Amino acid sequence: MGFSVLKSDNPCDGGSLWSSMAFYLFSVHVPLSFGGLSAVTSILHCSALDPQTEALSLVALQTLELIGVLLLLRCPGKPQYKLRDFFQEKRSAKERNWLFVSALGFGFLVLLVFTTSIIVDWLIGTKEVNNPILKEILSSGPISITSCILVYCIITPSLEEIVYRGFFLTALSSTMKWQQAVIVSSVVFSAAHFSAENFIQLFIIGLILGCCYCWSGDLRSSIIIHSLYNALTLLITYAS
Repeated sequence: MGFSVLKSDNPCDGGSLWSSMAFYLFSVHVPLSFGGLSAVTSILHCSALDPQTEALSLVALQTLELIGVLLLLRCPGKPQYKLRDFFQEKRSAKERNWLFVSALGFGFLVLLVFTTSIIVDWLIGTKEVNNPILKEILSSGPISITSCILVYCIITPSLEEIVYRGFFLTALSSTMKWQQAVIVSSVVFSAAHFSAENFIQLFIIGLILGCCYCWSGDLRSSIIIHSLYNALTLLITYAS
């Protein structure tokens, strides 16, 4: 048995896969994740959202995007996968403990990101606050903190892992070697955040999450790693 336990005996149509991803990205992800807060501002007829309203809006927008993804998974005309398939133990991976790979992957991810952050800080200088907007939201009260925990530690990790690892990486693995599939899915995952300064860091995160999913065959491993990493980011931002 090789490193990856993802099935490769039922290749999907590449054109259908990429058109499905493009539809999700530009019809669901971009409008909600990058235009959603502007829409809320217009609906509420205000010039800017206060931190608490912004936090609650993020919960609503990310929940809508997650619901949209779950509905899209049920649509025909794309690689067909059932949500439960991403969480079911593969026959060839019964001896592989997803909790073990979650712990190992999280530790390795933190080490890699910490190392690259030191290198980037050395090259371009240290930023005073990594995310000043998030820092302001976290500092605005318990409702905002709870909302951020829901978004960053539960909703977003589940959403992104279902899309980029569960659906996209699984489909890619049926058309190319698992190593290539992990790299391609990580590039798309990083690019979908539209953040040039964080592209390398997000790419590394995608690589670790992809490898953990390929090895365990259980999406719970990458969701837990993603959630723990985001929780650590929230803690560092709040304490900075």
